[in-house]
Amino acid sequence: MNVTVATALFLAGSFFFFSAGRVKQDVTIGGVDVGGMPYAEAENAIRMQFYRDLPPVTVHTPSGDVVLKDEFSVKDDVARLVRKARRGERLSVTYRRNWADAESVLRELCAKNAREAKNAEMSFSAAGFCYTHETNGVACDYQKLLTDVQSVLADGGEVTLSAREYPPAVTEESLRARTRELSCFRTFFDGSNAPRRHNIALAACRVAGTEIAPSETFSFNAAVGKRTAENGFRTAQVILEGEFVPGVGGGVCQTSTTLFGAALRAGMEVVESRAHSLTVGYVPPSEDAMVSETSDLKFRNPYPFPVYILAEMGQGSVCFRFFGMPDGKRYLVESRVTERVSPGPPEVEEGEENAVLRKEKEGIRSESYLSVYSADGSLLSRTRIRKDSYAPVRGKISVKREEAPPAAPPAAADGEKA
Repeated sequence: MNVTVATALFLAGSFFFFSAGRVKQDVTIGGVDVGGMPYAEAENAIRMQFYRDLPPVTVHTPSGDVVLKDEFSVKDDVARLVRKARRGERLSVTYRRNWADAESVLRELCAKNAREAKNAEMSFSAAGFCYTHETNGVACDYQKLLTDVQSVLADGGEVTLSAREYPPAVTEESLRARTRELSCFRTFFDGSNAPRRHNIALAACRVAGTEIAPSETFSFNAAVGKRTAENGFRTAQVILEGEFVPGVGGGVCQTSTTLFGAALRAGMEVVESRAHSLTVGYVPPSEDAMVSETSDLKFRNPYPFPVYILAEMGQGSVCFRFFGMPDGKRYLVESRVTERVSPGPPEVEEGEENAVLRKEKEGIRSESYLSVYSADGSLLSRTRIRKDSYAPVRGKISVKREEAPPAAPPAAADGEKA
C-alpha cells in the first residue's frame, strides 16, 4: 500500500472516530440540550433550532415588505462546540451570515420599486390644446439599501428602501405656461352676406391649428391657397382697380387683416403686408392686410418657442388668437391719418330716376405704429409699421332725364276755329 492511500485511510478513520463521538453529558448549546448525543445528531438539532430562531431581515418598500432569510448562507462554530464542550457547559453559538447575491437581489428590488418619470404631453389642432398630465418618477437609493441591509445582516432587523419621487423634465404646468394667450383680435362684418361669410370662415379655418416654429415665417397665401371656386371659395364683393366689384374669394382680405392685427399684438415680426387701394370699414387705415395672387401677408416668429394660432367664427365676426410663452411685454397698434383727400364732384348720368349709383369716398393718407410697453407700463419702443395712401372714390349719381314739353297746336286757318 503506498503512502498516499495509507494516509487517506488513516484520515478517514480518524474522521469517523472523531465524528462518531458523543457530546459530554449535561451540555446545552444554543439553548438545545445535546448532552450524550452523537456529534452529527447534536449538530443537526442545534442548527434546526438555531436557524429557526434566526431573525430575518425585512425590507420595507413602496410595493410591499420583502422578508429575507433563506437567501443567506451561515457559517457557525456548532461543529467545534459539540466536540469541545465540557460536561455541564452552557454555550452560545457564534455565527456569521453571508449573502453572496446581495448586490444583484437588492438591485432588482430597487428596479422593481423604481419608476421612470413620464413627461406631460400636449397636442394642438384647430380645435385647441389637449394636455396629458405628467407622472412623477421614483428613484431608489441602492447604495444606502445595501449598506442598511449589511448593517442588520448579522442579527436581523428592519430597513426601509429609500425611495423618493421626482418630477419629469416636462410638466403640464410648464406646457400650459408655454401656451398662454399672447393676443386676441376680432373684426366684424355683415353676417347676412352668406357668400362673404363663407369665404371669411373658409380662410380662417385653413389658418386655425397652425404652429409656427421659432424663426419660422408664416405665409397666408400658402396656408389658405388660391381663391378659386375649385378651392372652395364663392363670389362676393372685392376691390379691383379702385372699384368694389363681384369676385371669387371676396371677404378673404378681412380674414388676412384680422390675422395681421392679432400677429402684431402677439409680437410677431411682420415680413410682408400691403394696404388695399381703398379704405375698408373693419379696421382703421394702415391696419389692413390685402392679399391677392401677387400680394401676401407674411410674419416671422421671433421667439425661441413655438407660437400657435386658433380662429373663432361668430355669425358676424372673425377672431384670431395667438398662443405661446408671454415675454412680459404689451404690444399696441395705433393708426394715424395724416391727410384727407377730397373725392371731387360726382359723375352724373341721365337715368330713369334720381339715384346714387356709387357713394363718394374720401382718400386718406395714413400711418400705423407699433408701440411696445414693459410689464410696468414703460414705453420701450415705437416703430412705424407702414405708411399708406388710399385713393378717393368719386361719387356717381343718376339724374332723371327731363321730359320735353308738349308741342303747340297748329295755327287755325282764316274762318276756322282754333
